[in-house]
Amino acid sequence: MNKTIRNLIIVALFTIGGGWLGVWLNNVTGNTQPPLQSLGALVWLITPALSGILLRAFGGDGWRDAGFGLHLISGWKWYLVAILVYPLAALLTFGLATLMGAVSTDGFATQGFDAYLSAVGIIAAGSLMKNIFEEFAWRGYLTPRLEAAKVPALLNHLIVGVLWWAWHIPYYYYFLDRTVLGSYLGNMNISTFLVLALISILLTAILFGELRLLSKSVWPVFILHNLINGLSMPLILNGFIKLNGWSGIILSPTNDGIIASILLGVAGLLLYRYRVQMKADK
Repeated sequence: MNKTIRNLIIVALFTIGGGWLGVWLNNVTGNTQPPLQSLGALVWLITPALSGILLRAFGGDGWRDAGFGLHLISGWKWYLVAILVYPLAALLTFGLATLMGAVSTDGFATQGFDAYLSAVGIIAAGSLMKNIFEEFAWRGYLTPRLEAAKVPALLNHLIVGVLWWAWHIPYYYYFLDRTVLGSYLGNMNISTFLVLALISILLTAILFGELRLLSKSVWPVFILHNLINGLSMPLILNGFIKLNGWSGIILSPTNDGIIASILLGVAGLLLYRYRVQMKADK
């Protein structure tokens, strides 16, 4: 078997199995900590990135396409895209949702915008370490190694997106606090939520993957990921907005919203077309 394909299969297996290994560890050790603060959660979080790092170090993949470099001078515009793309999508969907009554914004009136900014800072800071592990797994290893295996770009992003979603399943079912999950589920059942999460993650994976391939660096994607977490999560979690039925789910300004996810996917496809055109012009 080709070394690159073999290593990709190994990382995929660790990605899918690592979270369930963490659940098993918590069960056999009689964990008494909140699930997200447990040894099992640590195993779930680090397994994909750690498997990729070990395969780069000892499995023959090397470090050439790991994406550690910042490339600030040559790739400044991709950092700008990373900073602007989600806030623009969120503002557009927030405006539409407010005009159509799809979301209630009483939380901003009662808590104030300063409270929202404070929550953004806390959640963004708390996401830093998590997103380092995530992005050095998905965009630091899987995206460039699939490219090295000559997998077409859109299929590359689809594979990464499916694995990224599969990695989240034990998080949704076990590690995530039930109250937090309930605030996102509303009247949805978990199966419907997982389908919507798959759609959102696949569309987001196109944008993240193309940003990684264009910038040749993980860091613009890491910045984008932190901005999405920081700006999006407090909206529902801290009660700044409330989704009004399915119209709220469709027009939610969070990255889980259907229209917001489509906008991120369209941005990713535009970057894909730009990259393909650049290659054709060389």
